[in-house]
Amino acid sequence: MARIITVIGGGLAGSEAAWQLAERGCQVRLFEMRPAQTTGAHVSDRLAELVCSNSLGSKLPDRATGILQNEMRMLGSLLMRCAQAAAVPAGGALAVDRERFAERVTEHVGAHPNIELRREEVRALQLDQPTIVASGPLTSPALSVAIGRLTGEDYLYFYDAISPIVQAASIDMSRAFQANRYGRGEDAAGDYINCPMTEPEYDCFVKALASAETIELRDFERDDPNFFEGCVPVEQLARRGRDTLAFGPMRPVGLTDPHTGRRPHAVVQLRQDDIAGDLYNVVGFQTNIRWKRQREVLRMIPGLEQAEFVRMGQMHRNTFLNAPALLRPTMRFRGQELLYFAGQITGVEGYVGNIATGLLAALNLSRQLRGLSAWVPPADTMLGALCHYVTHTEAKRFQPMKANLGILPPLPVKIRNKAERKRAYAERALNSMLASLRELDDSLIARQLMEAPAQGL
Repeated sequence: MARIITVIGGGLAGSEAAWQLAERGCQVRLFEMRPAQTTGAHVSDRLAELVCSNSLGSKLPDRATGILQNEMRMLGSLLMRCAQAAAVPAGGALAVDRERFAERVTEHVGAHPNIELRREEVRALQLDQPTIVASGPLTSPALSVAIGRLTGEDYLYFYDAISPIVQAASIDMSRAFQANRYGRGEDAAGDYINCPMTEPEYDCFVKALASAETIELRDFERDDPNFFEGCVPVEQLARRGRDTLAFGPMRPVGLTDPHTGRRPHAVVQLRQDDIAGDLYNVVGFQTNIRWKRQREVLRMIPGLEQAEFVRMGQMHRNTFLNAPALLRPTMRFRGQELLYFAGQITGVEGYVGNIATGLLAALNLSRQLRGLSAWVPPADTMLGALCHYVTHTEAKRFQPMKANLGILPPLPVKIRNKAERKRAYAERALNSMLASLRELDDSLIARQLMEAPAQGL
């Protein structure tokens, strides 16, 4: 008798994973605790319900999400087909009628003869059974405890404290400077980019932070007990007093501004966030300010007046693993042969990224059960870059990441024209994915490549 595979969670990643396994002849038991137990964010019992935006990101072929969407089409993603069928006009974005999208996914998954859909909560992990955990950021308390026992409490987090990330090329280095405090570190130029402030600039900035409108946390987020002092929003620090930030994340000690030869009154530091050095995060600036106002306030920082933000700061409940310490790029859990994780719990942000990790986990688990080697997407594809980022970033600095061009390896030749550079990234990614998939022993993917090649090449 064939082994039954357990998939925990009927969200984006879990639904995709269950479908991919079932299509490969596996018997799947998909657990979704709704409607018996709600999350505080969902409003229906449908699979793959979108609880935030209805947009799956840009569908333009030279944008990060557009590249990832094309890669998912090449891999034969069910949810990408459902999204296309439920699409609504949204310019260059792939946006969906969220009810129609969830209905289509629920219909396809629920009707598959190899999938048994169980509406009940999973409270423990059966490590002797092949399992994919795709329980999402709102993993139930009981399952969170079970995962915590397996991973160790130091490797399971309950709140995002995410600082904004900017494109390095958009930082004005005529105002900013590179340096480490007291000249420490191996890099003579300095590992940090520092944005210095005069006292009047600092005072204006603190007032703007303290008065900025924030996003109100929902009840289930406000009541969560795991909200630590180290996660206090920067705007809250500003409200504690004029000098709190100057003695905290904006302290200028050990730094001299080479433009003036003096120590600044305060400094905003940016730290490299990717291997290529294309992305920098604003150190200590986790924030809950509304995004439009957040951009305005952050652009008051000297050197960031024209900053391009890859990710805005945010704070909310979000259960996720310290993936670099726990997961392989195949999505398999280190030390447990039959356990995989997928979706937002892995630290991959964004709808399409969640779908992609579900597909990858299912593909690799099915290959493992058939005695085939695991498949790791090439690092110069968007899926490969995402999986590499969440499994290779320094564990102490790990924060969730969404698809963006900054995590891709540098191009072999520097291209100054921005449009041409984006196209080069996209062409390289899809050509690399195509070459890898053609060598993969998977009949479903081979058929998909013949029937529906990637769009927009």
